[in-house]
Amino acid sequence: MPVYKIVLAYDGTDYHGFQIQANALTVQFYLEKALAALYGSSIRVEGAGRTDAGVHARGQVVSFAAPALIPEMQLPPALNGLLPADIVVVGAQQVAESFSARRDARGKVYSYTIDNGNFPDVLYRRYAWHIAHPLDLREMQKAAAYLQGKHDFRAFQAAGSRVKTTVRTLFSLEVTKREQFISLYFKGDGFLYKMVRNITGTLAEVGRGRISHSEVARILEGKCREQAGVTAPARGLCLEKVLY
Repeated sequence: MPVYKIVLAYDGTDYHGFQIQANALTVQFYLEKALAALYGSSIRVEGAGRTDAGVHARGQVVSFAAPALIPEMQLPPALNGLLPADIVVVGAQQVAESFSARRDARGKVYSYTIDNGNFPDVLYRRYAWHIAHPLDLREMQKAAAYLQGKHDFRAFQAAGSRVKTTVRTLFSLEVTKREQFISLYFKGDGFLYKMVRNITGTLAEVGRGRISHSEVARILEGKCREQAGVTAPARGLCLEKVLY
């Protein structure tokens, strides 16, 4: 059967992550439910990666094999008519039969949003971590520079994950500010479990003056999770793009 690649955007607030789970509502559950209604048979999908409960996406990539019944250009509107309003297919194309959204991925881009206003912006309550204490942007930028490149990121991996290696390459980590919002952009070849949220929590500690920017290098080398900062809440995290 033909293989299709679709790009999904979703508000992850009301879901227990992307991957299907028993007794929990997930994005994959609703996507496969919509595909079954569309094709009249069960269709199993493969996501480029797992997003945790409460995490959002603008560019999650999914692949699946299905009968050649619906032209690729008609797949987004057809699926969007069956999906909940907080899950939207924004693109679709037929790809090589060997394509795998997960195995062929070469990297990902994530963003994290911090609301650094005196009072939280109510319209961002689902999409940003509010920190009322003023954060020093320059100190956060200096700390971020230590993390770029190829490193063992064990200090920023949450418990509960088994991987062959904790070495990853962070191609870039940008920290910018516009109005009361601080945005962190992570581009890497792969990310450990809660790695982005743990780095964000650590940089927030730097911004508050609780950790010096130079200490981040020591935390990285120490490879000890307890030395790093808190885990930032899921709501500020968004999968922006999958790289192929």
